[in-house]
Formats: sequence, C-alpha cells, structure tokens
Amino acid sequence: MESELFMGAKRVVAEKKNVVAEKKTTIRLAAVGDLHCKKDSVGQFAPWLSTLNGRVDVLLLCGDLTDYGTPEEAEVLAKELSSVRVPMLGVLGNHDFESGRPEDVARILGQAGVTLLSGDSVEVHGVGFTGVKGFAGGFGAHTLGHWGEPEIKRFVDYAIEESLKLESGLARLRTEHRVVLLHYAPVRGTIEGEPLEIFPFLGCSRLEEPLLRYPLSAVFHGHAHRGQLEAKTSRDQPVYNVAMPLLRRSFADRPPYRVVELTAKTAEGKLPLAGE
Repeated sequence: MESELFMGAKRVVAEKKNVVAEKKTTIRLAAVGDLHCKKDSVGQFAPWLSTLNGRVDVLLLCGDLTDYGTPEEAEVLAKELSSVRVPMLGVLGNHDFESGRPEDVARILGQAGVTLLSGDSVEVHGVGFTGVKGFAGGFGAHTLGHWGEPEIKRFVDYAIEESLKLESGLARLRTEHRVVLLHYAPVRGTIEGEPLEIFPFLGCSRLEEPLLRYPLSAVFHGHAHRGQLEAKTSRDQPVYNVAMPLLRRSFADRPPYRVVELTAKTAEGKLPLAGE
C-alpha cells in the first residue's frame, strides 16, 4: 500500500501532468542528494540550481534534502528550488526523518513542485521513474538476517518493506528507459572509501534484488559522502552515487550535480563529455 506521506506531492504533479508527460528522443537527467539544507542555507543552492535551466530536462533529488528534517529547513529549500524550471523528482533520506516530521517536509517540497516517490511510478518526457528511500542492512553474505530478537526482525522487516515498494514501482513501468532514485546504496561498490565499520548502515543488498529483475537505464543514490562516484549491479546496471559532498570534491570546477543523458532506442545511460 502506498504511503500517504507523499499524497500532497502527488497532487501537485497531477496538476502538471500535461507538462511532464511530453516525450523526447533525448533526455538529460541531473541528479544530486545530501543537500542537508539548514535554516541558514538561504542563497546557498539557488545560484547553482539555476544553471540547470536550459541544460537538463529533469532534476532528481536523492534524499537528505534537509539536515534535521524540520519544516523550517524545508521552507528554505523550497525557496531555493523556486529557480528551477524543469520537473523535479525525489526521495527523502534519513535526515529528513530526524525531527519526526517527514510528512511536513514532503508537503512543503511537494508544494514547491517536487514529486516525492515512495514506491510510486511516474513518467516524465517518456522516461519511467520510481524510487524509495531504502534502508540499511549490509551487503552480500553479510546482509543482516531476519533472525533473533524482535528488534532485529523489525529492522529487517523495514528493509524488506522498502525493497518490496521498489519492486512494486518497477513493475508498473512500461517505458523503454527506467530510472531508479534511492537514498541508501543498493550495491557495495559506491560506498567503497567509507569506513568499513559503517558499511551496513549505508545501504542494503535487498535494494539490489528488485533492480536485477528489470532492464534499467540508471540508478541514483546518495548517503555515502565519501564513497565512489559509480559502480554497477551484478547485472552491469549503472549505479551513480550523487551525494553532494562527493560531487563537490570530485568536480570542484562545476556545479554539484551529475548529468546523465538517455537516448531513445538504447537501454544505457551515456555520460556527457568532460566539462558537461
């Protein structure tokens, strides 16, 4: 069952359906996560966000959009996003839940034009998108199992629930290109570089399982500030870590978002030339 958390955002995008449904033969995606917007972040994002206009077709926001998950932070970010003139899709991150008011964060960002996904599917310019926040749990043979204390089982149940929502969203897409938004990492490759001790808290292989059952053009996530820019699933599907701190360190001479171009009649995302 879809969470009611994002109903406000869905109503906003429904009103703009005729705008975002237009198909294109080439679509350029800009993706970034971990903005960690604070109450005093006024003016810090709008200058580089405005560079998206005329350059890309969709902005993808991969969680931790606020720092403490307060409505005040969400209001600041909403104003910063007002300079963006392209469709915006996103997922929340763990920081957006910190103050216990994720529904307010979702409502405010929804009113600002961001379509927040939690197992939902949308089509923009002929490309299908779905997303969930995801959750922790570890990778491969070391993934935390559903065994032992009730507290452990509840932890694992939540990770499974996020995976099932992602599966549901993917199953509804019928587009040539399918793109997934996450906050937590679905593969270990993009968190390499982080302290080994926190690997289990940065993502979970349960998020990779539904990805492997569908042809995908790109998967985007954040959360791992010191990870790697990209990796692949076990089916060679491209996974991009777009945590803003990582992008700032890796591309200090350009705005902190990753651009991936999708073209009709291909199932692969193509990265633009250096400097794009």
